[in-house]
Amino acid sequence: MVGLQGAGKSTWVRENLAGTHTVVSKDHWPNARRREARQQRVVGELLAAGRSVVVDNTDPTPAERAPLVAAARAAGAGVRAVWLDTPLLVCAARNDAREGRARVPPAGLYGTAARFVPPSTAEGFDRVDVVAG
Repeated sequence: MVGLQGAGKSTWVRENLAGTHTVVSKDHWPNARRREARQQRVVGELLAAGRSVVVDNTDPTPAERAPLVAAARAAGAGVRAVWLDTPLLVCAARNDAREGRARVPPAGLYGTAARFVPPSTAEGFDRVDVVAG
C-alpha cells in the first residue's frame, strides 16, 4: 500500500485484502523500537512461509519501498503497489477527525506529502494499481 496518512489505505485493505492477506503495519507496534527492522523481519518470515502479505504503511518514497520489493523478490513472490491517490486536503480532513494516536501531527502529514513520489514499475513492482481516494 502506498499513500498519505488519511488516504484510506487501512479501509481499502480491510475491504479488499484482509480476507486473503496477512496485514503488516508498523502501526501494529506503536511502542516498538526499530519498527522498520521488525516489519522487514515479519514480512520476510511470512513470505518465506508462502503467505500473501499486504504492508499497510505510507511508504512515500522509492527508497522506503525498496526493502519490501526486495523481500518479495527474494521470496519469489509477485509484488504489486496499490496507491491510494487521495487529495491532500481530503487526507488532512480525515486526519483531523481522528483521535488519540491515530491522529498524525499536521507536520507529519505535510512532510510526507512533500516527500511523496508515486510508485512505478521501474522500482520493481509487477504492477501499480491507482485507486482514487
